[in-house]
Amino acid sequence: MKEALFVVDIQPTFATPAGIVDEIRALSGKLYTVATVERHDESVTPFERQLGWKPGAHDEPLVAANRVFVKFGYLPPAAAIAHLKEQGIGRVYVCGNQTETCCLGAGFMLFDAGLHPTLLKWLSVGSSLDRSGELGARLWQHHFGSVLHSREDFPLSRHGGAR
Repeated sequence: MKEALFVVDIQPTFATPAGIVDEIRALSGKLYTVATVERHDESVTPFERQLGWKPGAHDEPLVAANRVFVKFGYLPPAAAIAHLKEQGIGRVYVCGNQTETCCLGAGFMLFDAGLHPTLLKWLSVGSSLDRSGELGARLWQHHFGSVLHSREDFPLSRHGGAR
């Protein structure tokens, strides 16, 4: 089964810990990588009006990717999921910001598209509600059954040359 890395919103707005960003960068060099970047358009998603917050207007991903998709709101764009399917990807490793919202939303879309999402918990950060990402990982395990909790669960050596 072809595999890919799906990086959710690793961008300046979310102040992701540097160690996590560095590890995702290293992994993105070994796997085909798709990334999302959250942008603000109040007419699409009312973050500012309803939550008093908005992502950076011009944020760019902090991780190199084969393809980057701009999103407005919690879910990745349908084009990102279609792109993975066009590439013949089956297993999608998901990591990034907002484990219990944006990452989980990506998981639902991937699952509903017939792909096999797996959360990389140690490379994911939760929202301000739970920065540890534990809530998101528990929800992910419940809905999709596939969570890798540490780099030891995911040996990078088996992915040499997969990009």
